[in-house]
Amino acid sequence: MCAARTHLSPTLKTLNLHPSLSTSKILSLPIKSFAFPGKTRLLIEGEKFRVSKEGSVQQLDDDAPVSVELAPISSESQFDRVIAEAQQLEEYVIIVWMATWCRKWMYLKPKLEKLAADYYPRLQFYYVDINTVPHKLVARAGVTKMPLIQLWKDCKKQDELIGVHKAYLVVNEVRQMIENQSNL
Repeated sequence: MCAARTHLSPTLKTLNLHPSLSTSKILSLPIKSFAFPGKTRLLIEGEKFRVSKEGSVQQLDDDAPVSVELAPISSESQFDRVIAEAQQLEEYVIIVWMATWCRKWMYLKPKLEKLAADYYPRLQFYYVDINTVPHKLVARAGVTKMPLIQLWKDCKKQDELIGVHKAYLVVNEVRQMIENQSNL
């Protein structure tokens, strides 16, 4: 791997480039968009790249999604089915407990959809509107505050966090929760 100096941000001094990418290609092309911190995406002359929090750059397929819509869970039986399917596949699942009227949810949803794209298709993201499901399910999941983001595996809640901070901070905490609990 080679390292390249760049003037993108004072906090990002070097990029560890994927062996198939030339340093001159990265530095000579104008960057059309850049977001930081955490896992970010670069769009350079129509090519998509992902920059990990460690600074390594990976070229993305043209069909890699920029965001993935969170799938709704609208019943207790559907919740049980989602959890059981994840257990059968030995996968993790993110479940966001929210209410459509919740202002935090309105700001958080698009950010979580971008985060879901970073983990797509290895990790599925779902949301549950607590106003449309039986209270029994809400109590069973231990929901006391919202938005509540839970990581499930093997039919058990592995970790959770309450999204009371600014949306970008919540997304960073969700990413950290995922990476601490799994090898995704």
